[in-house]
Amino acid sequence: MKKDLQTKFSNRQYMLSKDFELYYYADSVTYTLKPHSHDYYEFYFFLEGDVSICICDKLYKLKQWDFILVPPNTEHYPVIHDMKYPYRRFVLWISVDYCNKLLSESESYVYIMKHVLDIKKYVFSNDSIEFNSISSRLFRLLEEIKGNRFGKEVGINLEFKSFILYLNRLVYERNSIKSKYSEEKLYIALCDYISEHLTEDLSLDKLSEEFYVSKSYISHEFKDNIGLSLHQYIIKKRLNASKAGILSDLPISKVYEQYGFSDYSCYFRAFKKEYGLSPNEYRNMYKKRYPLN
Repeated sequence: MKKDLQTKFSNRQYMLSKDFELYYYADSVTYTLKPHSHDYYEFYFFLEGDVSICICDKLYKLKQWDFILVPPNTEHYPVIHDMKYPYRRFVLWISVDYCNKLLSESESYVYIMKHVLDIKKYVFSNDSIEFNSISSRLFRLLEEIKGNRFGKEVGINLEFKSFILYLNRLVYERNSIKSKYSEEKLYIALCDYISEHLTEDLSLDKLSEEFYVSKSYISHEFKDNIGLSLHQYIIKKRLNASKAGILSDLPISKVYEQYGFSDYSCYFRAFKKEYGLSPNEYRNMYKKRYPLN
């Protein structure tokens, strides 16, 4: 029966319906798509294949059971790595006008759209149980769309709203569980995370993705509670941690690499500004004060 629900792939990138369109593709890839954008939301539910998706010049390697949400006017395109593998996916298009109509009924229908627009997180990973529930709901919706049962329009409306609410609940509840700290304690969570990941990427983009809050919210929350900008705090933490590297056998010219600094000259200037000594002067002072027996 699922074969009857398949759609032959088309390069068309505009909607025929004023509300939403759903497609189930299962094919061998013999085509390419150029970078493009459109004026509607595109949900992409990945079932099978060797595929990445490029969104805003960033490439995301897709794993089985991932789904993607691409907002309107966002450039994207798929990258097929190996055409010998079957390529299966659902594609759901939802118009902005229909999203606004859903919003007028309840914000619960559009939580995920606002979430993606806010933090620019486009790819959502799922386990097999979650994705089985997603795919079974999509197949039920397709059966209503392609069928001709009594009350078809009502059935389509009910199945669609049930599905989109399920998806919003899934992401909302996942975000709520991941946010282990209340808003007034977000800065504590940030400080703990920074201490545990000093040598890794601590950009606002990364922290926004990790904590599921906007970059501006993180900046204000941190400044208000710590009294320093996020960047200043991270530099101070890295400089303090690097003193252990200076006192080790590691060449000073290599210490900066171990503690998250982009280059030695930046590290040297920051260290001298913070402590009034160069890294080498700090090492020599320590050795004079605490000579080895």
